[in-house]
Amino acid sequence: MDTQAQPTERDRASDPSVHEGEEERSRFAFLSDVVSLLPGGRLTLSALLCLVLLLLVSVFVMQPFQIPSGSMEPALRAGDRVLVDKLAYRFGARPQRGDVVVFDGTDYFGDADYIKRVVGVGGDHVVCCDSRGRIAVNGEPVDEQAFLYPGNAPSTVRFDLVVPDGTLFLLGDHRGDSRDSRDYLGAPGGGMIPVDAVIGKARWIAWPTSHWGSLSRNDVYARVPAPGGAHG
Repeated sequence: MDTQAQPTERDRASDPSVHEGEEERSRFAFLSDVVSLLPGGRLTLSALLCLVLLLLVSVFVMQPFQIPSGSMEPALRAGDRVLVDKLAYRFGARPQRGDVVVFDGTDYFGDADYIKRVVGVGGDHVVCCDSRGRIAVNGEPVDEQAFLYPGNAPSTVRFDLVVPDGTLFLLGDHRGDSRDSRDYLGAPGGGMIPVDAVIGKARWIAWPTSHWGSLSRNDVYARVPAPGGAHG
């Protein structure tokens, strides 16, 4: 009489679903052991995972930066915290005139990170000042009143320069209280900052909450032509 075959130990051992189930139970047991060893259990594990995620975001994507001085007033005040987009210039994009950027000033401005506004990019001819006291870029006067500190002149330091390729000419918005490219014109590098030294683009004011807002690129540079003559 035919009888139904019963699975043997060998049959079960060769069944992939058996191994998968054992692996799932093993991983679950390991996670349970980890949770049991942590003070606070699951709550502590969740907090640690959140911290790791925040660390990864800060390292690779978005980094907070505290404004150290009043050199970027009135847009940014000392003590403000901004969020810096570290991916803004990582996929072929380049800093543009009007961008507010954070950069490593080591060997150029000093051993620290700084935040300034891009006034000239590689190839630009930047002059201060025209007959009306304005900075001109590639022959086009720039009206900076939208972000310049009230009562400040565009610059009390006169200059006539061409920004080398791969570098940036940077100024603070509070021209009377900013050490920037003007102060290093006679130093090695001529006050220019390599694009590679830029950490990222400042996009949002995150703190204090009363000062929340975005730092969009100012369009006062829209009429400035490219070094070759075409408008950017």
